[in-house]
Amino acid sequence: MHPILHLVFLHALIWSLLSTASIGLQSDIDCLKSIKHSLEDPYGYLTATWDFNNNTDGFICRFTGVECWSPDENKVLNIQLSGMGLKGQFPRGISGCSSLTGLDLSNNELFGPIPSDISRILPFSTTLKLSSNNFSGEIPKSLANCTYLNVLNLDHNQLTGHIPPGIGLLRRLRTFTVANNLLYGPVPNFLNDISSDSFANNPGLCGSPLDPCKSTSISDTFKKGFVVSYAVSAFLVITIFISKKKKSKVPMQFQLHKLLQKKNERKQAQHMKKMPYVEFLHEESPEISVLVKLVSRLSYTEINEATNYFKQENIIGIGQMGTTYKALLPNGLLLAVKRLHDTHLFDEHFITELKTLGRLRHENLVPLLGFCIHSKEKLLVYKYMSKGSLYDWLHPEEGEARIMEWPIRVKIAIGAATGLVWLHQGCDFHVFHLAISSKCILLDENFVPKLSNFGEAMLVKPYGTDSTETFSLNTEFWESSFTKEDVYCFGILLLELITREDPRSMTTYSDTSYEPLNNWVTHLSTSSNFYSIVDKSLMGQGFDQEIFQFLKVALDCVQPYPDQRPTMLQLYKKLAAIGKRHGLSTDSEVLTHHGETSTLQRDECNEDEIVEV
Repeated sequence: MHPILHLVFLHALIWSLLSTASIGLQSDIDCLKSIKHSLEDPYGYLTATWDFNNNTDGFICRFTGVECWSPDENKVLNIQLSGMGLKGQFPRGISGCSSLTGLDLSNNELFGPIPSDISRILPFSTTLKLSSNNFSGEIPKSLANCTYLNVLNLDHNQLTGHIPPGIGLLRRLRTFTVANNLLYGPVPNFLNDISSDSFANNPGLCGSPLDPCKSTSISDTFKKGFVVSYAVSAFLVITIFISKKKKSKVPMQFQLHKLLQKKNERKQAQHMKKMPYVEFLHEESPEISVLVKLVSRLSYTEINEATNYFKQENIIGIGQMGTTYKALLPNGLLLAVKRLHDTHLFDEHFITELKTLGRLRHENLVPLLGFCIHSKEKLLVYKYMSKGSLYDWLHPEEGEARIMEWPIRVKIAIGAATGLVWLHQGCDFHVFHLAISSKCILLDENFVPKLSNFGEAMLVKPYGTDSTETFSLNTEFWESSFTKEDVYCFGILLLELITREDPRSMTTYSDTSYEPLNNWVTHLSTSSNFYSIVDKSLMGQGFDQEIFQFLKVALDCVQPYPDQRPTMLQLYKKLAAIGKRHGLSTDSEVLTHHGETSTLQRDECNEDEIVEV
């Protein structure tokens, strides 16, 4: 998902939490009282304005350095106490500000360790700035559980030890710095680019983007750990190696077991306990045998030859997870083979894709036909979509003319909405894509849209069911939040269909606001500027009123607060009303799709499926 949309979802998610949770405002007042009492304030910044002898609505929102969700509500959004000369240890009472998303204590004289349970104290933090203090001890491993972090500044302190590897797995983290500390050991792999300046003046740190680690500079403890890790890794590589000519001596269940095990370990490191998931891996987990039955295991030799040994001319797409190749089988059947990047970071995506597309069959989902694990290679095999991605049609290469008429765009929007409605409401378990974009919508020869790229999807067992699915929720909150993220992204997609503009160029965002896009769309829908942003190829074709209606639907989708957005089913009905003018879907059709799930034979191969040779 684009970083902007992650930020949008984050704030929308937390606002939804505030609107549904019953948390007393007194806790925020007590939180600020605790901060004031626990810190020495030599320059009187807090003393001057932090007056608690006041019972008016939102009185704490007028305190220096305090920002509230609403000016007349005592619910704290951000605390910014930078450069006030405050002294003391980290104020643990800050946990009482249960809706806090940003904390800046930089440029003070705070000392002692950063709390080991920092993720419990700041569970929803997007920004944590502790730079230029005297914090000591190790960086808490639990920071890896603060999954909403966008900014983490720990530079100019006296921190020691290693950088916890789990921090590198924070998908939303864009700014990270630990410069000028006493850290040592290898720099973890980060999902997002972090510059070498972020690690400067830590003589013991090594590894990309710094100088390579040398065995002579690593402590004995680290040497031993590395030797053990290397031995285990070598064992796993040997045991999961699949011979090119012979059947594997190691069952596929064992290989998937290892990948699933790694996935669970990383999820645990990312504090997935914050969402009530159910661990599904056991020594003899039925989950693994189910995975093997859902999709066919394919021969690496066959795939290798079908892609002409993964030659560059067969590349049809390059994404974050890996590169997709066109594959031609001897019988003339075309396939699309996604070759995941050679890193354990995508093991989770591999398993999620198997668990999602492997068990679902729907007209608007791209069919997953098989998979292959060969040494370090992980391959996913799909039915080939001859028209490519919607993104390629809306944003062709320079000099490439691609015309997409308005009725086709309506058809694509309705089809994508149909697929999402079915995922959200029609399955035995609910699925949330969480990364909807024009790049993940593939088109078949008839321009029927197929949702793909389920690497970030969330599978949810409806609360109160007896299903043994992977995830289980005991509240409706998270499910509602996931739904509304998909709705927001779908709104971006509608805007893209109307304007043919790349989503990133539609508007600009600040680091703390998620309303500009909504304001921009509102402006366009109420002014003559509407015609200036519509794709010129659509104008004068007699569809102006329909396009304007689409814009209104998109506006509903990108409302800043989730509870203001419609459900996907409501969106589908609005789009279907437009589609009827072009002879497209009806409500009964999408409801029929809903009913198919219970009778669907998910472990049954379709006519295009291939078995291992």
